[in-house]
Amino acid sequence: MRHIFISDLHLCPAREDLKKAYFHFCEHTLKAGDTLYILGDFFDAWIGDDEDNPFYIEIKNQLHTLSQNHTVYFMHGNRDFLIGEQFALDTGVILLNDPTPLKLGEHTCLLMHGDSLCTDDTQYMAFREQARSPAWQADILALPLAQRRQVAQELREKSKSLNSNKSEDIMDVSISTVEQTFQAHQATTLIHGHTHRPHVHQHHVNNQACQRMVLGDWDKTGWYIVFDDNSKQNNPLALIEFDV
Repeated sequence: MRHIFISDLHLCPAREDLKKAYFHFCEHTLKAGDTLYILGDFFDAWIGDDEDNPFYIEIKNQLHTLSQNHTVYFMHGNRDFLIGEQFALDTGVILLNDPTPLKLGEHTCLLMHGDSLCTDDTQYMAFREQARSPAWQADILALPLAQRRQVAQELREKSKSLNSNKSEDIMDVSISTVEQTFQAHQATTLIHGHTHRPHVHQHHVNNQACQRMVLGDWDKTGWYIVFDDNSKQNNPLALIEFDV
């Protein structure tokens, strides 16, 4: 059995190509018995489980079919934090907390979306705290669908405007926060997305060698991490890029 990790597909009606790439990935990359972990920002925006756009309904139907043959876990990202229990019931996915510990062979892993590691971006962290508030979410979900779509569009535009004035370093993870996270969870491997900077980083925390595996976003290429205990490689965890 393999464990497959993806994040940051940012699926939306404007990117029909990414939906097709995701469907192809599930059909041709996933094997019988594989477990799939979706670590946030699967959608470019999610406005509520009552979303009725045919694009999203097709993806929900695909997830429902997929979950009949695979265990599928889903972690909220900063774009799809309004995914709720109804979505899980409709699709068969299992919602994950952020962070979630996971033992993979000799690896003591921690799964995250990754945005909570970007603590140098105080502006974003303030919005993150607001957006995770049950009261704020309830207020948003009480709005009509059309108005929620408008709010989502305004939030995306505001985010792009704010990010254009931020340094690259501020929008990346804080190394001190990463090291504190390794320590707090006694993890040796951290798997996350969010930053759109795919790489395998080596860290030393309390004289312990640790690795941080960062998933990339899907655009002209896609990214996934695979754990294959039957791999002939020295490290059964690998970050893989492929053409979309």
